[in-house]
Amino acid sequence: MNAQTSKEFVQHAWQEFASGDPDRIAAVFTPDAEWLAPPQNATARALDGSHHLLGRDRIVHFLTAEFPTVFVADRKIDFTAFTAEGSTVVVEERMRATLMNGNHYDNDYCFIFELHGGLIHRVREYMDTRRAEELFAGHS
Repeated sequence: MNAQTSKEFVQHAWQEFASGDPDRIAAVFTPDAEWLAPPQNATARALDGSHHLLGRDRIVHFLTAEFPTVFVADRKIDFTAFTAEGSTVVVEERMRATLMNGNHYDNDYCFIFELHGGLIHRVREYMDTRRAEELFAGHS
């Protein structure tokens, strides 16, 4: 894949994530995909503690069943950049939402998508973990 095609595919993948449809989301990942986030991040701790999701089915379960139980309402993502080189795409964004405890969440993220065979093979997720911790605790 060239950079432009990779970038367009990841933009399409975000639309599929937003759909909440497990089949549409599964269709953008390789069967052996993985999603890595910082260890002990606030979202992982609010769920099962896992920061390293292995396999398409596990990732789809996170995005469709678990994520909405933590970020329960008013989810909004503002993309600030999509940068691509070959089959690697970097996405910068700001996410806002209402948390399961009623607190307001507002944090910046960076995702690195690695594509193989035209599908997402690996996602590396970075965020301000200290800010997330404070927002989950109700401090801003």
